[in-house]
Amino acid sequence: MPVLSDSKPQVRVNRRLRIEQRILVLVLSFLAFLGVFPYLFMLLTSFKNNQQFVDSYWGLPIPIHFENYAAAWDQTKNYFATTFIVVAATIAATLILGLLSGFILSRYVFVGRQFLFTCIGLLLMVPWIAALIPLFVLSKDLRMLNTIWVLIVPMIAGNAVLSVILFKNYIDAVPQELFDCAVVFGATGPQIFRYVVVPLSLPVVGTISLLTMINVWNEYFWPLLTVTDESLRTVSVGITFFQGQNETDYGALMAGYTLASIPLLFLFIFLSKYFLAGIQGGLNVNDK
Repeated sequence: MPVLSDSKPQVRVNRRLRIEQRILVLVLSFLAFLGVFPYLFMLLTSFKNNQQFVDSYWGLPIPIHFENYAAAWDQTKNYFATTFIVVAATIAATLILGLLSGFILSRYVFVGRQFLFTCIGLLLMVPWIAALIPLFVLSKDLRMLNTIWVLIVPMIAGNAVLSVILFKNYIDAVPQELFDCAVVFGATGPQIFRYVVVPLSLPVVGTISLLTMINVWNEYFWPLLTVTDESLRTVSVGITFFQGQNETDYGALMAGYTLASIPLLFLFIFLSKYFLAGIQGGLNVNDK
């Protein structure tokens, strides 16, 4: 007759695992709350007037003052308009350069291809601050200072490097059979790019779009250095001037901060799936 093993040790192990999991959940929840709390405080404060802020620092905004957002938007709308133009132009140019360059480097064989890709990769090692002075002198010689182009062109150059690398590696992972099948059916190079590469590269498109917008939206020093015209200030620079004008109006100040963070929040929500897929595929290097 078989002897049944004692199940008590297994019960104790399962109980210990459950306790450890609960402790881990509590710790992670607490850390998540610490990360979200400043944003919750900013959001609540943005609906208060100064009297409510002084009387009830942590309390709920009752009544709610939506006029804070109207005042903040009236003072920052020009900054948002300029930033959206710069972001749209930079994303479009970065995607076009990255897709075309990645496709050529991945699927066309020519002398110096690997050397060229290595040089592009080495550009990632050059810190932005090291190119600041040469870039400023070049912008001055080209008479781009205090124009919209001084905000767009350097951002394209700075974000195109990672774009090329991610697109090239992602296209490398696409099965060669798809390209062979397209060639058999008479597709030319531009047609393969349009109907095969572009649809399959949508995850990387989402990744590059999100990273580019974050970089452009948060760029502070370059717009501050090259632009003095108030109509050309971006959100990151303009919000600093907005802070100086409203340092005693806490509700409007927090409303301005909230408005500045909303575009990035919604973009990440909608593109997070493509962002993770693009990073995973774009960093998967296949040596052929």
